[in-house]
Amino acid sequence: MSRASKIIDEDAKVMRATIPGVFERLANRNILVTGASGFLGSYIADILSALNHASPSLNARIVASDNFIATNVDRLAHLKADRFVELRTANVVDETDWGRKFDWIIHCASMASPIYYRPRPLETIDANVNGTWRMLELAEAHGAKGMLFFSSSEIYGDPDPQFIPTPEHYRGYVSCTGPRACYDESKRLGETLCISFWAQRKVPSKIVRPFNVYGPGQRLNDGRMVPDMMSAALDGGPIVLLSDGRPTRSFCYVRDFIAGSLSVLVLGKPAEPYNVGNAEERSMLDVAHLMAEIAGRPGRPLDVQFRKSDDAQYLIDNPSRRCPDLTKVRTDVGYEPSVDLRTGLARTFEFYRERHHETVAA
Repeated sequence: MSRASKIIDEDAKVMRATIPGVFERLANRNILVTGASGFLGSYIADILSALNHASPSLNARIVASDNFIATNVDRLAHLKADRFVELRTANVVDETDWGRKFDWIIHCASMASPIYYRPRPLETIDANVNGTWRMLELAEAHGAKGMLFFSSSEIYGDPDPQFIPTPEHYRGYVSCTGPRACYDESKRLGETLCISFWAQRKVPSKIVRPFNVYGPGQRLNDGRMVPDMMSAALDGGPIVLLSDGRPTRSFCYVRDFIAGSLSVLVLGKPAEPYNVGNAEERSMLDVAHLMAEIAGRPGRPLDVQFRKSDDAQYLIDNPSRRCPDLTKVRTDVGYEPSVDLRTGLARTFEFYRERHHETVAA
């Protein structure tokens, strides 16, 4: 097996130690991961592969599927010869002969970045709605133990300040016609499908709402804030903000998020939505300065600059605040994020710096 990265291997060891009961439920099972070359899907594939090789008795057999419309075809190339992983090219909306039955389905397939979903609104809706319907039908046909739907914190839109931190019962303040609507509204409908399949057919789907997840494996040209900062830092700066820096987000390191999501998959209640993230709310300007310190030299942080985006719609429907209420996921599955923002950004930068040096050396 070719190693994904030192950082991801370390993350796998920590996860194995902190949620052992979750991996016991995945042991000796067939698992389908859709959108497996995307950020979250590829991280899951790498974590399960690393743990399989560290403890072969785990024997979690993974089918990693993607259509590569908005993902990197080479992201999982290091797993081509992995005996625990089968790489498949497939579109989640198409009927596919998988050649086996799945015990667990992890449905990550989606266009999560505005630079991908805004030019392709119909494909975005297709994956989030018809793809989710297809995966729910597959879970029903296979008698799966559970199907995990990756929804989005974007379904809350721009929350009323009295609902920050935002609980799952908040209904959202979302535009159905704006430039982000194809993504936000189709994720909302995806959740409705999960709830309806449970109510009518008892398909045990679980729903997670990610809050600004970042970490190793996210594409540097993803168009979102953390990859943009990482790319700028690798070039020696400056760190550029395309807003006034006042909007806040609650960034969650991917190890925490995936640990929480897998816990929801095996321990969460069917057809229930769960916020999964980190409640450490920080302004975009704070995050930029923190990244500038991490990537710079002692006493000489990188420069932080403000610029205006060339995209006139860049800030339309962009929430001013984003922070999850984690009470429900803490109570139901015992989730607790452990990686603070500085540590997570430093680990992520180390991952990209390692990859950058490998590319230069080659």
